[in-house]
Amino acid sequence: MDHFNYKNGELFAEGVSLTKIANEVGTPFYCYSTATLERHYNVFAGALKDVNATICFAVKANSNLAVLKTLASLGAGGDCVSEGEIRRCLAAGIPASKIVFSGVGKTKGELEFALKNNIMQINVESEVELCSLNDVASSLGKKAPVSFRINPDIDAGTHDKISTGRKDDKFGIAYEQARDIYAKAAKMDNIQIRGVATHIGSQLTELQPFKAAFAKIRTLVEDLREDGHDITHLDLGGGLGIPYKDQIPPSPDEYAKMVAEATDGLGCELAFEPGRLIAGNAGILVSEVIYLKKTAHRNFLVIDAAMNDLIRPTLYEAYHEIVPVVEREGDLQMDIVGPICETGDVFGKERMLPDLDAGELIAIRSCGAYGAVMSCEYNSRLLIPEVMVNGDEFAVIRKRESYDDMLDKDKIPSWF
Repeated sequence: MDHFNYKNGELFAEGVSLTKIANEVGTPFYCYSTATLERHYNVFAGALKDVNATICFAVKANSNLAVLKTLASLGAGGDCVSEGEIRRCLAAGIPASKIVFSGVGKTKGELEFALKNNIMQINVESEVELCSLNDVASSLGKKAPVSFRINPDIDAGTHDKISTGRKDDKFGIAYEQARDIYAKAAKMDNIQIRGVATHIGSQLTELQPFKAAFAKIRTLVEDLREDGHDITHLDLGGGLGIPYKDQIPPSPDEYAKMVAEATDGLGCELAFEPGRLIAGNAGILVSEVIYLKKTAHRNFLVIDAAMNDLIRPTLYEAYHEIVPVVEREGDLQMDIVGPICETGDVFGKERMLPDLDAGELIAIRSCGAYGAVMSCEYNSRLLIPEVMVNGDEFAVIRKRESYDDMLDKDKIPSWF
């Protein structure tokens, strides 16, 4: 469920007309709904209320400070994969005690920043990272709170580029090597073992991969305790999908029931890292039609948004629903494309839409996650604004860059 609905034939974000925003801000732009963010967080957190859980929003899904501030006000923590994301969480008011630092390539500088800010834990993904972290913690006179991210070799059954829990993926420590690395960590003076972490991928639409992964992690927790390790924390990652097209993922309640069964009796504090589930359907991309190009073989709706603004359809063959802002039935088949000089600059193929004229608006749904955060200036296109709606008001939460802003990033060498 989201709060982007038609009212009297026109698409609104909560109580604000998207046409009104377009007239004031220009196109293209991202638009986020506060009510949708709040609802999705509360539904997920509510489902897990009985399992002693900390909900750490996956900042990589949407790192805008206004989005993070909205979630922080509800009690969310942050799952971060860079120093920049940690800084964003702190700036948005997320307590350091609710921040997890993940990722396969943490630098010593990033580890130092995390330790100085006393974050909740660092999810270590390799033995070399463990040694590096121990050195950094020693130089600061600190003990680093650690969980090891374990790769359970479970295929999440999702897109190859967003599966993270198979033995050939770059993430985590092989399940078979886990007990050895915990034994090594226990001998290090500046490492404090807290628990076990795992995350097998994104956009899962079935519970079975979760069940298989969590069963292996449960066995590992029991083995580690037999080895003498005090395992008190279990980070079960994120990955629960959203309905992009005809997919019907499990509900948070179904997921929570499965989690409760998988962790029953372990006595661990749990952490979860949802991203897409919270933000995905809370955002849309609004774009203006440049023209409808009709050829002998195909119709192309050319819009002013492009793959540099939303790369998911090109990168993942992702499906996003595309609708006109002014409601009417579609009876013309067309491809929705952007102006970038790439054949892959396509948002949707063979969609049925009205015979739209130049200047009309369309909305691309489910863009609140992995949309703006993955945008770039390819073809020297300006980064587009982000807008947040709250009831009947809206605010620009990231301005549209100007051409001067773009050019000022480059510096011509003195020898010219």
